[in-house]
Amino acid sequence: MDEFESLLKSERISVERFVRFRLNEKADADDILQEIYLTAYQKFPQLKNKDSFKAWIISIARNKCNDYFRKKATQYEIPIDEITESELSDSRHGVSVVETVRETLDLLGNQDKQILYLYFWKELPQAEIAKQLNIPVGTVKSRLYTAKQNFKTKYPYNVEVSKGESTMKRLPELIPEYKIEASTKAPFSVKWEELMGWFLIPKLGEKLSWGMYDIPSRKCSHVYDMQVTGKAKVHGIEGVELTAREASYSNKKEVIDRTFVAQLTDTHCRYLATLRNDGDVRNYITFLDGDEFMPVWGFGEDNCGNETNLSVKGDIQRVGNTVTGANKDFLLDIVGRYTVTIGGKSYDTVCVMDISTYNGGVISEQFLDKDGKTVLWRRYNRDDWAIDRYKKPWSEQLPENDRLIVNGTTYVHWYDCITDHII
Repeated sequence: MDEFESLLKSERISVERFVRFRLNEKADADDILQEIYLTAYQKFPQLKNKDSFKAWIISIARNKCNDYFRKKATQYEIPIDEITESELSDSRHGVSVVETVRETLDLLGNQDKQILYLYFWKELPQAEIAKQLNIPVGTVKSRLYTAKQNFKTKYPYNVEVSKGESTMKRLPELIPEYKIEASTKAPFSVKWEELMGWFLIPKLGEKLSWGMYDIPSRKCSHVYDMQVTGKAKVHGIEGVELTAREASYSNKKEVIDRTFVAQLTDTHCRYLATLRNDGDVRNYITFLDGDEFMPVWGFGEDNCGNETNLSVKGDIQRVGNTVTGANKDFLLDIVGRYTVTIGGKSYDTVCVMDISTYNGGVISEQFLDKDGKTVLWRRYNRDDWAIDRYKKPWSEQLPENDRLIVNGTTYVHWYDCITDHII
């Protein structure tokens, strides 16, 4: 047995799970798997580090699945470029813009996709849809109702009518004006107990509200109410359960509920489980579920989590807007001390930078005060990040926004997050 066959044999189950989880039709999944194996075999000589075989072949599988979705979208007369609604998905690094709506559509049947596209994206009245499809209006209503129910069943998050609208109004509609000034003082060490990306400390009694703000408009797009709801145990490991209620700032009547389980120790903070809703079934995905959990929620060796005791490591160097990072898989480091003045208040902070630890082409700045609380969080995109989706570089989309030059590559400021800690 040659090296490729040996490595593939050890990872075949993981690849098949990855594909079959995403593709509803068994025959299509089998075809995609054959394409993956063929591509992997052909490109195997280019893989320099054979220890990274699993991550490498999973990336091939992900690309093949995306190609499949795009092809199906065209086939069902749903131009994928017209589906522009930004969807927010949760991970260990917080909320990210992904294609959850598109992926959910690809799990539906042809008629469901067609009727939802015409009604929601083309915004056609039911009478016009009836004309285009040459069916009675009554049939349009029936199909639309069925398609909505099927979409709701496949969509991975709960959507409910919010009873917490007054809470979500605490955050301002516009992010307060702020100034970031480099300090000549040495950066301080800090105890950072917040959940990476979600800002809440996973301890009993903790709660928090935070918002996402588009730049340069400074308008709040989404707000989140979070709280720890009680103790929890996952595979014998004790932690706490917490919930996050998300709503659009402009429409707080509908919210998306998320549930996680996390653990905080003296040295690390990590996720143990997350809840998905598969129809009427509450499906908890845990740290023992391999590729369903680890790429999105796991962090560190054996999912040890992110360190809570932060000090300067020297892995990332920053001078002004020029950044250089060491050649490591996980780059998260304190890069300097800054005074952040926001909403008329000044905070003595250290800046923690995260370079592409969860999403290639994404960088974050997180300004922490001496209590380890986030004062300001800023996201940057590599200039060509997701260019197939957005069609042009970020420097053209957001010409007024700040830039960082990281290892010689341009990154563009996209959006900010603040919490009620500073309000």
